[in-house]
Amino acid sequence: MNYTLNTEKKNGSVLAALKKLLPLLKYERQRLFITFAAIIINSGLTLVAPLLIGEAVNKYIETKQVHGLLVASATVLLIYIGSFIATYIQTKTMGGVGQRLLFSLRNTVFEKLQQLPIAFFNQNKAGDLISRINNDTDNLNQFFSQSLMQFVGNIFLIVGAVVFILSINFRLGLAALVPLVIVLLLTQVLSPWVKRQNAKSLKEVGGMSAEIQESLGNFKVIVAFNRRDYFREKFEAANYKNFITSVKAGIANNVFVTIYSFASNAAQLIVLVYGIHLILIGDFTLGFLISYITYANRLYDPLRQMASLWATFQTAMASWDRISAIVSLQNDMPLLAGSAAHSLSGPRLSFQTVGFTYVDGKEVLRDVSVSLNPGETYALVGPTGGGKTTTASLMARLYDPTGGTILFEGNDIRTLDPATRAQKIGFILQEPFLFTGTLGDNIFYSNPLYKDSTSEQLVEVLKETELLPLLAQFENGLKTPVNQNGESISLGQRQLIAFMRAVLRKPDLIILDEATANIDTVTERLLEEVIEKLPKQTTKVIIAHRLNTIQNADEIFFVNGGAITPAGSLTNAVDMLMHAKRTS
Repeated sequence: MNYTLNTEKKNGSVLAALKKLLPLLKYERQRLFITFAAIIINSGLTLVAPLLIGEAVNKYIETKQVHGLLVASATVLLIYIGSFIATYIQTKTMGGVGQRLLFSLRNTVFEKLQQLPIAFFNQNKAGDLISRINNDTDNLNQFFSQSLMQFVGNIFLIVGAVVFILSINFRLGLAALVPLVIVLLLTQVLSPWVKRQNAKSLKEVGGMSAEIQESLGNFKVIVAFNRRDYFREKFEAANYKNFITSVKAGIANNVFVTIYSFASNAAQLIVLVYGIHLILIGDFTLGFLISYITYANRLYDPLRQMASLWATFQTAMASWDRISAIVSLQNDMPLLAGSAAHSLSGPRLSFQTVGFTYVDGKEVLRDVSVSLNPGETYALVGPTGGGKTTTASLMARLYDPTGGTILFEGNDIRTLDPATRAQKIGFILQEPFLFTGTLGDNIFYSNPLYKDSTSEQLVEVLKETELLPLLAQFENGLKTPVNQNGESISLGQRQLIAFMRAVLRKPDLIILDEATANIDTVTERLLEEVIEKLPKQTTKVIIAHRLNTIQNADEIFFVNGGAITPAGSLTNAVDMLMHAKRTS
């Protein structure tokens, strides 16, 4: 399955875009109701004030009634205080909504990532995924906590201002609304372009994050081979692309500010000129002209604010597209219903006309049928890139075949739930992954057999399983500190940790993919002794370039050219390997 994240979607309407975002707020309905009520109160008070000011000018200032003017002024002051309180409630409530949304959304994205197969991570860069979890979710948080309710409030103000403008003087109102109609049409035309520019900018931010992650993750290799210049040039190229797209996005996000500001100034000029004309002919009053200019500001100031809010909305939509591209993915490695009973008399694992092809079209296996019996040791040999590790990954169900079926103890391997699969199939990778913590944390990680054991009991477990001599290679024993990159210990010691972690699960099938490649011969002999003392029914699969490590295998398979061929003896395997290298 192709898991490459694609966010190039067709542009939809604003209503459709909002409908995609509203499900994120389904648990915040009560707080949204409070915020909505505060918005209505704030908008209503803000719209009533200019009308009272106009009435005060007409009734009290022109007639010089000081008492009436003081009463009107006090009323307006109370209105503004009420508006301040409503704004405070609105801001505080939506701030909490945004933070809770950010928390739940990041959890949702991370949990989805944990559900996806290894193929997804092979096809997407870690830096870009990190950018989606951090930057894109924060863009949504900023929109919901700061912009959404301001956006809604401005709509109320605009609609209310239009109603007041038209009700006070219909002709003057129509003249004042001409710039509004023009900017709304321009907004409709330009919005898709703004969203595209923001999507491109976010994509390049993810690309730059990926370059940083790759450079820092491989910094030791960079220094060893003196390739700072190469990674510096790659980063500069990614940074330049990010710079160009950010500039374009900045221009796109600010284009509405200029347009809306011009429309506001034009509307005020129209109101002033036409309003003075109406006063001169006796169809209007000075008080209502002041109210009208205020309402024009109430109409166009929110429009100016919505210019930047609209850019924030487009950024949020672009971010949501990038997040939903992950959330909407489905794992193509489902858990199938099947019998809990397992056949102990037949093969431990069997390939039945199995084929496997990567997304890029590279075929690794073609119609392969092979069986592995309980208690026997199998070796996989072949040239580099021949498909040995892929075959082992299929055995451990890190991938599903693109054709055919894999049976484990008589049942489709897809019926094994993840916990059972991890318990029954041990896989020691070429480059073992360690977790930040202690040596004990890594060895007994997620092993239900020992989750409640004390340190003393764990040492006894290692002693019983013949693993205690391996622990002696670590100065602080199980308390030895370990970081994710394993910088504090050697690669050979990392492989020892992975080996102990797999063996302690007492798997029915254990796969060693170059598990002793970085281990000295004395320690390798200790590992061989541990492997020999595994339960007699344990099936062992060994991938090794050092052919002396597989000389005692019960059967050797040659993996290359899409086929898995029984090699017979070690000598035949060597001949087949040499022939493959000569003809490649």
